Formats: sequence, structure tokens, C-alpha cells
Amino acid sequence: MIEQEINVSHNELGRYLMQVRDRANLTQAELAKRVSLSPAVLSRIESGDRQVTMQEVQDILIQIGSPEAAELSDSLQRTWKVLPRPSLNHLDQGLLWEADQIAYELVELRDQPETPHAFERRLSEYIEELTRSANLLLKRDHQIAFIGSIGVGKSTAICRMTGLETTKEDGSLVPVLEVGGGGITVCEVHLRTGPEYGLLTEPRSDDEIRMDVADLADYVLKGNLQSEDDGSAATESQGISKEVSRALRNMAGLAVQRPRGPDGKRTTIDPAKSLAEQFPSPREFIVEVLSRMELHRRDRRDIWYDSASGKAPKAWLRDTFAAINNGRHPEFTLPKRIEVVVPDQLFKTSDLTIRIIDTKGIDRTAAREDIEIHFDDPHTLAVLCSAFNNAPAAEARLLLERAKDAGIRSLETNAALLVLPRPGEALAMKDDATSTPVESAEEGYELKAEQVELALQPIALQNIAIGFYNANEDSVNQAQEFLINRLNNAREAFRLRIQDATNGARNLLNNHGEERIRAVQRDAGETLLTWATQNKKVPPVRAHIQESLLEQIQIAYASTVRATVNREGEWSNLSYSYLIGYGARRIVVHALAKAVEEFIGHCKIMAATPRYSEAVDLITQTQRVLTDSYEELLRKAQLMGQTVFRDALKNDPEFWQKCMAEWGQGPGYKARVAEHNQRWFAAETRNQLEEQLKALIEREWSRVLDSVTELLEPIA
Repeated sequence: MIEQEINVSHNELGRYLMQVRDRANLTQAELAKRVSLSPAVLSRIESGDRQVTMQEVQDILIQIGSPEAAELSDSLQRTWKVLPRPSLNHLDQGLLWEADQIAYELVELRDQPETPHAFERRLSEYIEELTRSANLLLKRDHQIAFIGSIGVGKSTAICRMTGLETTKEDGSLVPVLEVGGGGITVCEVHLRTGPEYGLLTEPRSDDEIRMDVADLADYVLKGNLQSEDDGSAATESQGISKEVSRALRNMAGLAVQRPRGPDGKRTTIDPAKSLAEQFPSPREFIVEVLSRMELHRRDRRDIWYDSASGKAPKAWLRDTFAAINNGRHPEFTLPKRIEVVVPDQLFKTSDLTIRIIDTKGIDRTAAREDIEIHFDDPHTLAVLCSAFNNAPAAEARLLLERAKDAGIRSLETNAALLVLPRPGEALAMKDDATSTPVESAEEGYELKAEQVELALQPIALQNIAIGFYNANEDSVNQAQEFLINRLNNAREAFRLRIQDATNGARNLLNNHGEERIRAVQRDAGETLLTWATQNKKVPPVRAHIQESLLEQIQIAYASTVRATVNREGEWSNLSYSYLIGYGARRIVVHALAKAVEEFIGHCKIMAATPRYSEAVDLITQTQRVLTDSYEELLRKAQLMGQTVFRDALKNDPEFWQKCMAEWGQGPGYKARVAEHNQRWFAAETRNQLEEQLKALIEREWSRVLDSVTELLEPIA
């Protein structure tokens, strides 16, 4: 038995053998005759229930005789020495195998004792780059995160394009996810393919729910107070969102009722206000509401379709989702995330596993960790949803600007704008030059796309992909193809990355002994070394770590700021630690982005110069090493900002008390809280923390440059 037989599980091998046989249009019985096996034995092999030798597998593949069978035969005989073994059905087997062979040659040469240090560093960097690139390509689990303001139509579009709809009594189709005019879904929703129809939840903790109930108590007990900002209460949102308020009320049996009176008019009855009359103090009211919710009984985390329910699967899914989302299911607590599982493929692609994320709608504050985290994940497509008439929406543009300010360079690959027109909007477009109405929705889409590109030009993102999808009129295939194409572009970027690394490493192996080429590389290295020496010092910046936080405090609702203060700075709608981490990352960008762009431009000019034609691999390798190391520096600075300042804030209860005391003092609440924040960050101890951050940046930038210069052969 050879090594590959141990590394490939019998289940995986059997499953793929069956697929290869099916695609060759052979039945089990026909193939069994050819290989002198009984159909029962072949069936057990394909199901993974019977161990099989390599010789038996090769005999089976020879008898299948298809090109795919020959490819599988080659795959099974490969011994992977450096890179992880890909699954047998991975489309990029050949590309990964080529990279593994090169990586093994690099390892053997690197480990020789006489290998010079600079050359050893180049070998090691190529090995690491091949490993990183392979891991990107090996992972075939991708996410599509839909992001947009409340009421823009994300959930409706998602359900329509994935077929997650069920039929009402009148024959019309309705989405499985609960939709409305916005503010419907209580949390982030994930959709994925699984064995059957079901729902899984990640619950909010009891402490988080207590804080939510405290917000509800504040709204019920003091809901008629004048706004703490410069306006009436009607212009400000309550600290607790209406969807969370609705779910909490349902869990506690305090849902607002609107019965019709004798005159046919509806009246509003609020049991929570009646309860507040019995328990007028916040503490008593909170205890009473929590008692009614019976959280100790709400310990269920998943539920699966049972035909005994008497409902069609999707109808059951819709009703059950609505019950959990609205707090009406007695066994489920308030969810932090709901995962919808269906046995159907959500997108028409055979090679990728796709999870869809319906993020919580943006309500004024777009700078949220649960949203912005998607821009920095190479396996996630961030889809910014916008209404047609105001595309690109202000929220979409703001998020793109913030991503650029955070140093994210992959937006044109990993982000897209999806415009969601309503019926008639595209046909209402007119040509700006002639004022002539468009003749088709497609022509309206083209004109709107031109407007969007112009709007994004000031932030240099006019090339970002723009799609259109009218869920009422457009083809489902149109939306799916747009999104799948974006994922395929990301996959192609992974392939290009590993191909570049493989080709560069191969050239290094082939030419490392030629003195003429080494002389050119030393010459190029001297130029690169000069640049690194000249840019060793981190330039000073005027930006401060708290600036993003203070900006968001001014933008957010006053009651949102208060809810965050009550939670000592940590709330999903406004998180101190996240915004401070973002501020730390932005400081790095302000300090170093110009130098990084200059180095990239410098390398491109050198690579295009005939004099350095035989040093192109060295030049491009140093460019990739610097940009990768710089991106790692961004992440380290963000992590330091988050952790260090979060600990300092947690250890300063006096600061939070001062902020909490400002509520109820009349208009200008946010300005007063911002002033407390400004003074807190201006204190000497916080200045020391910021100085520590700047010291980290200087230290890590020095390491970034060292990682480049170590690749360069010293000049004799």
C-alpha cells in the first residue's frame, strides 16, 4: 500500500469514484463486469464501506477510461511534501501540485548548510508565499455578505435570487425571511446548504439581554422625555431598536395591541406601560420583565423540519423563522445570529460552498465591526446594496471610504455594488445630454452605472463592479451570474498569486548559479536597499487614535450613545474598542501608505526597465514581501489599539459614571459625552498608550524593511 492511500479517506475516494463513473455514463453493474467485481462490492467501495488498494483503484479507473479517470489516477499517485493535499475534486489540483513540487525543491536547497543568508531568505519567503497562496486556493468556502441601510430590500433580493420563497394562499410568492419596511430582522442571518431544512441560533447572553431590557425599561418609563440631543424625541430613535423591542415584548407577553373600538377605529394598548405603573422604578421593572421572559426555559438552539407539522418545508421555515425572530417561540431566547439551513444549492456553482450573510440593516451608524469585518476577508464578497435613485447610497460610499482609509487594497476584487431598483425606476431615467427617456430597463441601468462610476471617481473606486437586480422583474440568473462572477474573480486572483510565486521560484532555482544574473540582481538590490535606507524613519502624523470614535459619537443617535455608555463602551451598534482599533490602523495608513505606494511604483518602474530584466523576479518578490508585511502591520496595530485601550477603559469606572450622569441634562448630550471622551484621551496616561502604539509602528516598520533587505544579496 502506498502513502497516498493512507492520506485519502475511503469515503472521499469512494464518493469521487462514483462521480467519475457517473460522468462517464457507466452503471455500477457495467463497471463491475469490466473489473471482475460484484456490483455489491463496487457499491461498498463507492460508499466508503470497503477498504481498497491502490491497484484495485487503478484497475477501476483504467476500465472507466475517461480523461477525468486518468486525472484521478494521476492525483492518487502524488505524494504531497510541503503543501496540504487538496481534495480529489479540487479544480486546481494541477496548479497546486506544481507549486508543491517547486516548494519541495526550495526546501531542499534552503536546508543545505552552504546556502548564503540572502539566498536562504529568498527561498524561505517563496516557501511561505507558496503556502499562503495555496491555503487561499485550497479553501473553497466563500461568503457573500449583503450590506445596506434598513428597508433597502436586501432580504427580499436574497430570497428571490436563491429561491427561498413560499406560496401564500392567494398564490403569490413571499420570502422565507421575514421582510417589511425595514427594522424587521432582530440579528444577522446566515443562509447555507445542509442536509435538511432547519434553523440554528447563536443566543445573546443573559447579560446582553438584561442590558437590552434595561434599554426597553428606559424607553417605556421615560419615553415621553425631551430628546437628549438638539431636537424632539420624535426625531431621535430609541436606544433599543424596534425589532429588538418587539422581540423582548413578545418574550415577556408585553406586545403592543391595537384592537378596533366600537366605532371601527383602532386604539393602542401598551401592556408595558401598564406594567410600568405597577413597577415604576427601573430596577423593579427590569426584574419583572426578565421574570416573565423565563430565560432559563429558553435553552433550545436548533430546530429541524418535521413533515408531521403539516406544512410544506419552506412554509414551515418561514413561520418558524418569524417565531424565533420575533421572540414568539417559547423555547428560543433572543438570538445574536440565526442560521437558515436548506437542502438546496443556493447558488448554481459546483466548485464552491457559498454561505450568504444578511447583515443587520444600517441605521445611521455604518461604522460597525459586524459589517466592516467583511471587507478584510479574502473569501468574502462584500455586496453593498443601494436603492436605485440614490445609488451609490451614502452608506455604501462611506464604507468604501473607510475601507480605503484602513489600508484595504482589495476592494475592486472583494467588494461590489448591487443596485436594487423598484418597478419603473430604471425606465424613468433620462439621458443627461439629450433629456431623452430610456427605451429599456437595461439602458436605464447603463446610465445609472455611469452616474455611480462618476460618484465613486473621487475615491478612486470607479472600477468597482456594479450590478442591478429588480427582484420583481429581473431574471434570477442575472443576479446569480453577477455575484458568481465576482467570486470567480477572487478565485482567479488566488490562482494568479500562486502562479506568480511558482514562476518566480522556478526562475530562482534555474538561475541562481549564474554570475551574470546575480550581478544584475545585486545592482537592482542596491537600488532597493537605497530606498529602504531613505524610508527607514516613520514620518510623524497628526491623527489621533480616538478620532474615528468621536466622529461616530457625533453621527449616532443620542440614545445609541447612551446605550453604549451603559455597556461601558461595548455594543454592536457603537463599539469603543473596535473604533479605537480602526483609529490605530488609520494612523498607520496616514504614516506609511504613501511610502508603500511609492515603493510599489518604484518596483514597477524597475521591472519595466530593460537593464533589470533579469532581476524582475527579485524586484516583484520584494514588492510582495513589503506589501504583505505592511498588511500584517496594519492588523497588529488594530489589535493593539483594540486590546490596550479596551482594558484601560474597563479599568476606569469614574469615566463611565461621568458619561452616564450626562443623560437627562437636556439638549447637547452627545457633545458633552464627546467632551468627556476628549479629556479622557488627552490625559497623560492615555498619551503614553498612544506613544506605545507609535513605538509598535516604528518597530514593526523596521521589521518590514528588514524583511525586504534580507532578500538582497550584499554588495561585495
